[in-house]
Amino acid sequence: METFQDYALYYNAFYKDKDYIGEAKQVDSLIKKYGDNVKSVINFGCGTGRHDIELERLGYTCTGIDLSKTMIEVAKQNNQSIDFSVADIRTYEPSRKYDAVISLFHVMSYQNSNEDILSAFSSARKALEKGALFLFDSWYGPGVLSDKPVVRVKEVEEDKYKLVRIARPVMYDKKNVVDVCYEVLVIDQETNIIKTINEVHSMRYFFKPEIELL
Repeated sequence: METFQDYALYYNAFYKDKDYIGEAKQVDSLIKKYGDNVKSVINFGCGTGRHDIELERLGYTCTGIDLSKTMIEVAKQNNQSIDFSVADIRTYEPSRKYDAVISLFHVMSYQNSNEDILSAFSSARKALEKGALFLFDSWYGPGVLSDKPVVRVKEVEEDKYKLVRIARPVMYDKKNVVDVCYEVLVIDQETNIIKTINEVHSMRYFFKPEIELL
């Protein structure tokens, strides 16, 4: 089932203050440090394409894939020159090789089972020549355990809507997974009509030895 459904329509509004430019520059710095003449990049879990747009401005040829059809539709609206398509990173069969695979904003943490994460890693491997770069982030286990997730509320306003997002975490410590239960209130500021969106995002946190083993 698609994780981001109606919520995807309001994704950019909730993350309009996210520093995509700074994060793209950090990715660029890491690529230049660890990669070898990287020009083509495919983004696993590209979302609405904001990182890809900034990386394109830095000179990379970008491709983006995401499981969410809605996210890809928004990404295509944001940029017409980047190749965005719907695909599952666990089963993706690349038609070509890339200089680097990137996966940002904890996309790998959405791979809850060992089978899921191994499948995603296998897809990345197929997209790369031997020795090429796979750059990703994930939810950091020691940080999650020392500063456990709590209920968080975020409010943003657009021209027509006020958006309120409530995130309630449920931890499953035997699986290293946290269910982040989102309730999003979409309030029409002219009519005061409220639409409610409920989604559960299951996020796995990882430890360094796990990553090394994988």
